[in-house]
Amino acid sequence: MLNFALLWWWSSIPSLGACSQDQTDRLALAFFKNDIDKDPFRVLSSWNDSTNHCEWQGVLCSKRHPGRVMIMVLQSNSFGGEIPSQIGNLFRLRNIDLSNNSFGGPIPSNLSRYSNLESLNFVDNRLVGGIYSNLGSLPRLKKLALAKNGLVGPIPPSIGNLLLLQHLTLTENAFRGEIPEELSRLESFPSDIGTTLPFLYYLGGLNNMFTGIIPSSLTNTTSLRGLYLANNNFHGPIPKNLGRLKGLYVIALGLNRLQDDLSFISSLANCSNLGILSVDANSIHGSLPTSISNLSTSIKQISMSNNLIHGTIPSAFGNLFNLSYLSLKNNSLTDRLPDSIGALYNLRLLSLSRNMFTVERPPSIGNMTSLNRLFLQDNNFQGYIPQSLGNCKQIIELELSNNNLSGSIPVEIVGLYSLSILFNLAHNNLSGSLPYQVGSLRSLEELDLFYNRLTGLIPASISGCLRLARLHLETNSFHGQIPQALSLLQRLEVLDLSNNNFSSPIPGFLTEFSLLKYLNIGVFLNASVVSVSGNRELCGGVPTLKLPLCKLPSSNKSSTIKAIITFVVAISLLCLALLFLSIFYYRKKKQTRTTAWVSSSFKNQFMRISYDELLRATDRFLETNLIGKGRYGTVYMEILEGIAIVAVKVLNLTQRGAARSFVSGCQTLGTIRHRNLVKILSVCSSVDICGNDFKALIYKFMANGKYGIGHQVSTLGDAYSYGILLLEMFTGKRPTEEAFGHCLNLHSFVQMALPDRVMDIVDSRLWSEAGDRQQGMRIKDCIISIFEVGVECSIESPLDRMDMTEAIRKLYSIKASYEIKERTDVWGN
Repeated sequence: MLNFALLWWWSSIPSLGACSQDQTDRLALAFFKNDIDKDPFRVLSSWNDSTNHCEWQGVLCSKRHPGRVMIMVLQSNSFGGEIPSQIGNLFRLRNIDLSNNSFGGPIPSNLSRYSNLESLNFVDNRLVGGIYSNLGSLPRLKKLALAKNGLVGPIPPSIGNLLLLQHLTLTENAFRGEIPEELSRLESFPSDIGTTLPFLYYLGGLNNMFTGIIPSSLTNTTSLRGLYLANNNFHGPIPKNLGRLKGLYVIALGLNRLQDDLSFISSLANCSNLGILSVDANSIHGSLPTSISNLSTSIKQISMSNNLIHGTIPSAFGNLFNLSYLSLKNNSLTDRLPDSIGALYNLRLLSLSRNMFTVERPPSIGNMTSLNRLFLQDNNFQGYIPQSLGNCKQIIELELSNNNLSGSIPVEIVGLYSLSILFNLAHNNLSGSLPYQVGSLRSLEELDLFYNRLTGLIPASISGCLRLARLHLETNSFHGQIPQALSLLQRLEVLDLSNNNFSSPIPGFLTEFSLLKYLNIGVFLNASVVSVSGNRELCGGVPTLKLPLCKLPSSNKSSTIKAIITFVVAISLLCLALLFLSIFYYRKKKQTRTTAWVSSSFKNQFMRISYDELLRATDRFLETNLIGKGRYGTVYMEILEGIAIVAVKVLNLTQRGAARSFVSGCQTLGTIRHRNLVKILSVCSSVDICGNDFKALIYKFMANGKYGIGHQVSTLGDAYSYGILLLEMFTGKRPTEEAFGHCLNLHSFVQMALPDRVMDIVDSRLWSEAGDRQQGMRIKDCIISIFEVGVECSIESPLDRMDMTEAIRKLYSIKASYEIKERTDVWGN
């Protein structure tokens, strides 16, 4: 079946051997090659006199105009220098893609010669300067992608002349000024195209320095799917008529200076596909309207944090049952949480911190069984902690500090073994003892219970918290001895037991923690803290704790024996110190030889990441974060600083060749960029908590590694893969296409276009070379049928997918139908 699809596809692509002797474009390409400063992968080595230029790598010529270059795709090759101006001599060029290279300098000024250009992609280079106004004279341009460069200045109003523009992305540059009012001209296709689909479906302007107000006329672009204008300097109101954009999926307006009430939300009820609404970090005021419940039930993320919103949370919020992310932190919300919030079964993150909630939290909050993170700190919640929180079996971070909670700590919560990052109940009025079930928190990194009224002994079961790095129990009423069980917590960085009622001598195991602090290596690079102040009856212990000596019972042993013991101990300590210094010097010298060049090479180019940060970000190299194992090491996934997901390759230095792999990997991957190589972000060369050498490479995490969704291998997974392959072949788009972002995927992209707008997404090489209108209609019907098969095979739920037998039967039927129509048209002529 795959052979049929491939043969059909290739039959529609112009023959590359049909190029004529027209040498105009050949000469332009030759000049282009000569002006390239850097070609590390020798991609242009095929551009030589022995082959026709239509067969050169990255070049595709037109069948209708032999010898004329129609497509140039040279992305991810690490090309250097400026983009050669000779590129402007390729007059028949429709598609140019030079993304993910290292081109510098300005955008060529002669690109306006491309009267046929439909797609211009210079994303992720080092281009500088501004956008020339003559780019607005490209009458057929549909895609203009200039993100991730160093472009500056205003957006020229002439961009509004690009009446066919569908995709405009300018993110991560340094543009200034206002969005031109002329962009409102990008309204719809001409009537003779035969469709009412408006053009612009993606507007990317993230991370620039745009100013002014968001023009209300922008809503004339009624096909808009993604509005990305976050992290700029926009001010004024949010357009009230955003509801005209019925296909809108993403509204990203955070980190601006917008000043408005929340009345714009009412019009968003018309956006039936809305999935993400982000207006955080502005100056939006007013109360949450009940009309928020009229938003699309498919909405997944709402972020309105760091604003001036007041009043209560409407109970109608519970109607948004597909929400997975809700952040309203740092506002002025009051009263109580509605019981209906428990209906948000799919919620994974709930952040309501830094508000003014006062009433007891509803037990229904325990119904959110998918919850991963719950942030309710810095409010004035009262009453008991609901036991129903114990139903949240997937929670990894629980923050309830700085409230007025009372009663005991529920056993159901302390037994949540999923807690791995933070469990914080500090600054409340909790009483009673610390339940022995605390030992179930085997993966927990930080436990904060300080400033409460907890009593009793510290349970010995706390020794089960083997990954604990920070333990705060200060300012309670714990008494008795400091338990020997704490000696098993070898990963402790911070231990604070101050202001309790502990008695008896300090246990000797704390000396070990003090030694690690003195070594100043590994996880103790930033000096760890041991605090036991405020416990008046404690004595002895480490000298640095400055506690009084313990009163020892009188001894009848002679002074001679005491002197001998003192002498032996002193000699032993001296020998140990000399041995330690020798080992430290040897390891330091060895590490200096292997990492000296790393420091100079990466000092200014890459982020600096310590062993401590890696240890935290990977949950102590927890097995659940394991991606895979190789010859020289193990690869983990981590969330770096809560923003970026990266892959960390920890080298097994006991394996011969691993250290050499680290050095050569840094030398090679630190300077190249290629579509088949994962980009290196940083390195780490340090010492682990056991004093052993530690080396790791930090790579960019490659998401979307697998397309299938499911758990068990079955033919339904094969159907998914085959469906994605069909869609990829006939759209010419990769499933990981940058334009999809977080909003779309290849399946939904095609599904939205079926059936009326299918020719807008089909690979232009299949459609543009149709001989006549009848052939064009045959091709269109055939492609629609093939897309329908691909969409049904790639449905998210495996049980709803078309099986392979049915897919093969339908594809044979499509082929037969196409051949019959073709013969009928031939006989009819």
